[in-house]
Amino acid sequence: MAKGQTTVSDFAVAPRRSRPADQATAEDAATSIAPSVPTEGARIDNQPQGLVSHSVETDLPASRLIAPTAEARRERAVSKALQREDSRVRLRDLKRARDRESKHYVNCPLDYDTKKRLEKAALENDVKMTVIMKAAIDQFLKDNGY
Repeated sequence: MAKGQTTVSDFAVAPRRSRPADQATAEDAATSIAPSVPTEGARIDNQPQGLVSHSVETDLPASRLIAPTAEARRERAVSKALQREDSRVRLRDLKRARDRESKHYVNCPLDYDTKKRLEKAALENDVKMTVIMKAAIDQFLKDNGY
């Protein structure tokens, strides 16, 4: 899988939970005490168009959010489990693709003077030391026919 082909929408995101009735009554009581807090209707008028549909979704009764029968609940659980599994597989594939593209490290000891020259060159040219070493190795291999 290529890095540019995967988007955020490829991964499952849990839906927001509806507010319990206890919080809704506590908020209604707080609104009656503090009139400076805008009401729900005023919030909808002030919100952008995209957020209005979301607030309408959360106003659904709790009975419609929970599947009424055991079979419907089971089907919903199975579909969510399959979706999670699919997301897990895609994430695993992304990690494997990243590992395939990962660098192969070479560890080589340098004497003190060479290391200091390399650090100085990297600092002055605003380049990482690994980039300089990679370019030097590549140039050496090209010059010798490899």
